[in-house]
Amino acid sequence: MKHLYLTTLSLIASCVVFAQSLPKGMTPEEEGMMEEYLSTRSTESMQTVAPPFNSLRTAAEWEEVQSLVITWTGDYNDIQSQIVDAAQDECEVIIICSNQSTVKSALQSRGVPLTNLSFVQTQFNSIWVRDYGANSVYANDVDSLILVDWIYNRPRASDDVVPQAYAQFKDLSLYTTNSNPDKIMATGGNWMSDGFSTAFSSKLILDENDGTGDYGLSYPSHSENEINDIYKRWLGIDNYIKMTVLPYDDIHHIDMHMKLIDEERLLVGQFPNGTSDGPQLEANLQYILSNFKNQWGEPFKIVRIPMPPSTGGLYPPDGYYRTYANQTYVNKTILLPVYREEFDSTALRILQEANPGYRIVTIDVDNSNENLISQSGAIHCITHTIGVADPMWIAHQSLKDTWDQSNPYTVDALIKHRSGIKKATLYYSTTPGTGYTAVPMTASGSDMWAANIPAHPGGTTLYYYVQGEANNGKKLTRPITAPEGYWTFKVLGDPLGLTDPTTLVGMGDIYPNPASAITVIPLELPVSVDGTLIMYNMLGQKVHTIHEGHFPAHTRNYFINAKDFEPGIYTVVFQTEKTKHSLYLVIE
Repeated sequence: MKHLYLTTLSLIASCVVFAQSLPKGMTPEEEGMMEEYLSTRSTESMQTVAPPFNSLRTAAEWEEVQSLVITWTGDYNDIQSQIVDAAQDECEVIIICSNQSTVKSALQSRGVPLTNLSFVQTQFNSIWVRDYGANSVYANDVDSLILVDWIYNRPRASDDVVPQAYAQFKDLSLYTTNSNPDKIMATGGNWMSDGFSTAFSSKLILDENDGTGDYGLSYPSHSENEINDIYKRWLGIDNYIKMTVLPYDDIHHIDMHMKLIDEERLLVGQFPNGTSDGPQLEANLQYILSNFKNQWGEPFKIVRIPMPPSTGGLYPPDGYYRTYANQTYVNKTILLPVYREEFDSTALRILQEANPGYRIVTIDVDNSNENLISQSGAIHCITHTIGVADPMWIAHQSLKDTWDQSNPYTVDALIKHRSGIKKATLYYSTTPGTGYTAVPMTASGSDMWAANIPAHPGGTTLYYYVQGEANNGKKLTRPITAPEGYWTFKVLGDPLGLTDPTTLVGMGDIYPNPASAITVIPLELPVSVDGTLIMYNMLGQKVHTIHEGHFPAHTRNYFINAKDFEPGIYTVVFQTEKTKHSLYLVIE
């Protein structure tokens, strides 16, 4: 095993002093160590130039993985035993530890079988491997697997070099941004990517790399354009979305309130209106929807999930940052933090609907014996993954509900493997529990494959998935949980065609409501229409025309700034030639 090096006595001492349970945030003692820590980061033995490959692609979290990585500190044995027990059914579990015999005893005493486990004995400081672990990146999209790391934003020198230990164990090349001119400090909890070239972070990434940072330290010094360039050359990212930090999330990690479910959908935590970080979170969400598109040039779809309060009904800053977004994909399993059944049951329903076919394993992180969430982290924070060495990349823009009952529905999918694709198959069904119909897909160029689902009558719900087979024999489905998991869409209208789609327009819930700043009025339109969207006061007087004229099909957001209006109750009315909808809006 590769030995990890510490370069100063004070940093060696820090490993001893802080080997106890460390929070996700920085302790007061650590603040005084940060300057010296930063000055030593370029001395470690690793590859410190950008990976010399074309078409780098950072793997998305829902892609196939060969290993789950955790660091066993001995502070959360029950929680980590549940993680190991569930994950070893899906892949190898690499346990970073100081003594594997102790870990084995802890697992066996809890009835966890010692199968599919590997142990890497090395020094570490804390449990938060998501933050200091390395990211799986592929050369030429699906070829050589490498690991890419950055400087950990805590003065925890042993944590910072843990990726060296497991990279050597897996015989993987590790590239680390710890030398100028590409020196970058970051944290895995403030990072997510879509498997193409889009990534998300809070603006913590800017604050900690602007040359000053907190505590007056000599942080890496880069402009935003320089940071974007580094992420392009090291991780293949060319669309880096950065959001305003939330006022009550002290660590400013986006995995505490949002998560990419797939290339099209964002799971976003939801506070009660006007509560805690809710207003800023909504503003960030609208910033994304108004300025960025998914890989296929359309707005991201939003799946909302409640943020649970304390038993006394408190939210941050008066309660812990309880969240369901801090979950981990491990192939066909989701490891989900839970809190109390009254909120957990709603979260489970939302996640099961959003992730059909996945086994969802719930792990309590809010009990008195092992209260992980009190340390500002949950399951995603204490796990990391390593992608498979032989990936097949499948991506597909899911079909939308349609009124078309006459023409076939074309399914296009990107399917790519380093040995080439031998064949691809589309499977569809109206009753997936009784089986699927297979349709061969045809290569259409640029790694794209296509096949048609025959037209179906109105009122039909269709379920489908795709499978690729590589020339080397590897097979994979997307969704990865197929056939239990699938994409779905509806053929709208009744079989007699009596429904006029222009009457089926609707308004989504206005948010935030009550409102005091930027406010969103969503419209959901199956077809494009002409009409008006007007705001009235309680006397029925028109106070503002939000939009008039053509309204395009599908979901679209319209905005007002509540600061432009007097406090009170208003009615927002959407009207076309054939329909009229209205909702109340309270302005504070």
